[in-house]
Amino acid sequence: MNGAGPRIDLKRNRERMVRDQIEARGVADPDVLRVMRRVPRHLFVEEALIPQAYEDHPLPLGHGQTISQPYVVAWMTALLEVAPGLRVLEIGTGSGYQAAILAELGASVFTVERVRPLFESARERLTAMGYRKIRFKLDDGTLGWPEEAPFDRMVVTAGGPRIPEPLLAQLADPGRLVIPVGPSRRSQALHVVRKENGRILARKLGEVAFVDLVGAHGW
Repeated sequence: MNGAGPRIDLKRNRERMVRDQIEARGVADPDVLRVMRRVPRHLFVEEALIPQAYEDHPLPLGHGQTISQPYVVAWMTALLEVAPGLRVLEIGTGSGYQAAILAELGASVFTVERVRPLFESARERLTAMGYRKIRFKLDDGTLGWPEEAPFDRMVVTAGGPRIPEPLLAQLADPGRLVIPVGPSRRSQALHVVRKENGRILARKLGEVAFVDLVGAHGW
């Protein structure tokens, strides 16, 4: 089931994606590389975009949203340091690709999406693919998921002007949050936030460009 015709070797393209886009840029976590090789990214994009599924750029999902560049997904996942059994909150389900990567790492995934058509299509797609440890919520992601808190890990797949306070409050201690933050829309720096012994420690990494984090504690 690839919908792309016999001339496109999707498995080979996926291997090339991991080797040339992810490993070559320094992502070395063997578990992250393993799941990036396993999850079929072409199933998370529109049929017309399948030939581009393993290329080095984001792709549109409609509704002003995108599926992130493969390297960025791998980089953020590696920064999370996910281990089997951890509870991970994802803000911005989108296509469901990041949630699938987290589930393949053995996490219990809680994912929040504000755009109903994306929420519904991602839930249908991931359920059909057999993911049983992913729970879905249609809501303002900047509010987190207080009924299920605390979370060992959090990842936000949209950029906002600041780190939402509800997410910090729902982060376990110890816990880790990866989020793009910046003073202007679509231009941010990736931040890794740790909660340790009641203290919040933030580290700013490289520049990124994400769609807007929209909500009460976003744009």
